[in-house]
Amino acid sequence: MMIPRKDWGMSLFDDMFDDPFFEGGRNSRKEHLPMKTDIVEKDGKYELKMDLPGYDKNDIQIEVEDGYLTITASREENKDESTKKYIHKERYVGKCSRSFYVGEDVNEDEIKASFNNGTLCLEFPKNEPEKIDKKRTIEIE
Repeated sequence: MMIPRKDWGMSLFDDMFDDPFFEGGRNSRKEHLPMKTDIVEKDGKYELKMDLPGYDKNDIQIEVEDGYLTITASREENKDESTKKYIHKERYVGKCSRSFYVGEDVNEDEIKASFNNGTLCLEFPKNEPEKIDKKRTIEIE
């Protein structure tokens, strides 16, 4: 169902840029991610902070495999909730997951995790890429 626009003074292209394809639009994918994340570099380490409001720390699983750090959170609907007729529902129920490449040298023993007030905080080492000592020329065959 198409809802008529009341602000006819705006350009017809305005709606086009709200499409998730165009990052930063009102309906962009970032705004709808249930696992909003910030990653900062600090003191030779990375700090990852992820918002997981409404989750308990037992609902969250963190794994490292093949250089990828994967965070999975799941929240199930209560049996009482499934029988209700909702007028409006925005809170996420189900399973969501995000993966980040952290390097193949990082293992689970090097990652420190804490969860407080709906924010997951991870700290893991920043591995420097191997440096090539001297300049090399590659021949083209």
